Amino acid sequence: MTPLWNANLTEERETFVTHLECSMTGERYEADQVHGLSRVGRPLLVRYDLEAVREQLTREALAERPLDMWRYRELLPVRKVENIVSLGEAATPIVSLPRTAAAAGGSNLLVKDEGRLPTGSFKARGIAMAVAMAKAFGITKIAMPTNGNAGAALAAYGSRAGIETVVFCPDDTPEINVREIAAQGARVYRVNGLIDDCGKIVGEGAAAGHWFDLSTLKEPYRIEGKKTMGLELVEQLGWDVPDVIFYPTGGGTGLIGMWKAFGELEALGLIGSKRPRMIAVQAEGCAPMVKAFEAGEEHAERWEGAATVAAGIRVPRAVGDFLILRAVRESGGVAMAVSDADLMQAVDDAARLDGLLLCPEGGATLAAWRQAVAAGLVGADERSVLFNCATGLKYPLPDASKTLDRHQPVDLASL
Repeated sequence: MTPLWNANLTEERETFVTHLECSMTGERYEADQVHGLSRVGRPLLVRYDLEAVREQLTREALAERPLDMWRYRELLPVRKVENIVSLGEAATPIVSLPRTAAAAGGSNLLVKDEGRLPTGSFKARGIAMAVAMAKAFGITKIAMPTNGNAGAALAAYGSRAGIETVVFCPDDTPEINVREIAAQGARVYRVNGLIDDCGKIVGEGAAAGHWFDLSTLKEPYRIEGKKTMGLELVEQLGWDVPDVIFYPTGGGTGLIGMWKAFGELEALGLIGSKRPRMIAVQAEGCAPMVKAFEAGEEHAERWEGAATVAAGIRVPRAVGDFLILRAVRESGGVAMAVSDADLMQAVDDAARLDGLLLCPEGGATLAAWRQAVAAGLVGADERSVLFNCATGLKYPLPDASKTLDRHQPVDLASL
């Protein structure tokens, strides 16, 4: 069988990456080599020479750079510009929800709207980084499981890089996601199971040498792309952190990545020791992190019978469970579950009151904020940031239109 990748990057070049590190044991791994999980089956984290970065990555330097995720290049793993795989990952806006907040007796409610990214979701950040590194390593074929948006991003960035991609998704994945995956060049297969069942197929194929496994946190670089959400947020808030972050949590890569980003920014002297309270938001029909958090456990058991309309957070088991729980606890945050009815009501309210169409997972963060304010977990006027992980236009919307017959008299006053 033809090798799917070269074992090493062959050229030495200047970089700030020093090594990779097992997130559980701290064991060091060489940079510039293809890695999956660590020897104990846990995610690897990229480490940098932060003292050297500190001399290069300054507020003044950033002010001169384009407003995209690659502006933080000293804290990213891609060594050579020609290996960047981009579809235009511009900085996403922070949008306030004043009327939605006021209706719940609150204020200072902000949304980081990740639906503005290529392929319409925050998956673009992590997948762009992982595919860029795959390109650098000469990987020619990639597979992954998805609940929809990650697969769409992989298809697009894989096509952009000229890398063959294969995607497996649960058979009830939103139709728009399945079709956009295929339209953007991947082979997509519907599987009669959940995302971890799809992941098992991917793992078996990778073990047999058919492709490289790009599953969540099973390679080191998607987290580096996702952490740019935290870098960008801090810069947009005037080099400050919010009081609270509500994050829709399935695999949790973004939550883990942002927590890593805040630590790196403090080491660089760009922020102080203040941290936002991290709120991991899940659906009541799939809440393994909430159950583990409330039980005081370090790891989460698989959630059986997972079911929620918010497909992106329907992840029964996460390989980075202990990293999610660690970040939540260290920050003084909590893990919360909301009902499908509440999250869909939140989607409707944000659209009608403030004109921002959230995805169901984004709606879950608004529902959780309301719940947290009502319970006194979050102050009504604390600066809270919700993450809307995808454009709401990807999801089915109810038809509330009415019809008019232009050939009949129209009662204009009644319209």
